[in-house]
Formats: sequence, structure tokens, C-alpha cells
Amino acid sequence: MGIKDDAVEVRAQGWRTLAALHGLIEAELERSLQAKAQLSVVEFTVLDALSRQDGWHMRMQQLARASALSASATTRLVNRLEERGLLTRILCAEDRRGIYTELTPGGITLLERTRPVHDATLEQALAEAQQVPELAPLVDALPRLQQLA
Repeated sequence: MGIKDDAVEVRAQGWRTLAALHGLIEAELERSLQAKAQLSVVEFTVLDALSRQDGWHMRMQQLARASALSASATTRLVNRLEERGLLTRILCAEDRRGIYTELTPGGITLLERTRPVHDATLEQALAEAQQVPELAPLVDALPRLQQLA
């Protein structure tokens, strides 16, 4: 194996490690959020992303990027959350073709009730990952990455 091949393998191994950490965390969050709030991880992510915006709304394209979903998957997700009364869509005043998605009072209430569950589960999952030798360096790097953002 040459130097170039070694570099590719190092990156590939790094990606596999990152994917393993992500999978561990996502599985724990999914289990906890479903049990305590009947929310999936991506549903929580959408509600959380909306709550962090000025005016508590986002265009559908922004929401798709924030949730790492395709446009069609975002539309289906928004439809489900709208049917549950957690968010609503409103037309953009400046561009009548634009649609914003906005939290409803029920969505805000559910998010406020669910955020501590999410945060505690995330903390627990990271503590568990810290005990896995292959994952510990990534967990250790998270605070440094946050400082860069």
C-alpha cells in the first residue's frame, strides 16, 4: 500500500468511526424521544431548528438543509408535523411563491418539554461513547469543534 492509499484508508477509517458515533447517538435519541414524546430524531431536529430562528420560522429549503432531508422528504415531514398541530405553513409576504414553516404554540410546548429529554439522552450517549476506545477521541474533540463554530 502506498502513501496515497494509506491516506485514503485513514480518512475512510475516520469516517467509519464518525458514522459509528453518530449511529450510537441517534439510536439512543430515537428510543428516548419516541418513548417520552412520540417524536423521531428528525422531527425533534426540525422543531429545534425552527425554535432557533428569529421569528421562529424558516423557508422550506432552509428547513431541508437543517434537517439533512431532501425537499420531498421535508415536505412529507412538515405535513405530518402540521397534521399533529406542531407547526404551520405561511406564505412569504415578499415572495408569494415562498413558504415559511413556523412553530405553533403546541409545537413550542412540546419542544420545551422534550428538549431536557433530548439533552439528557445526548449527554448519556456521549458518556457511553467515551468508554469505547475507538470513539473516545471523537467525543473528546466535540468541545473543541464547538469553539470553532
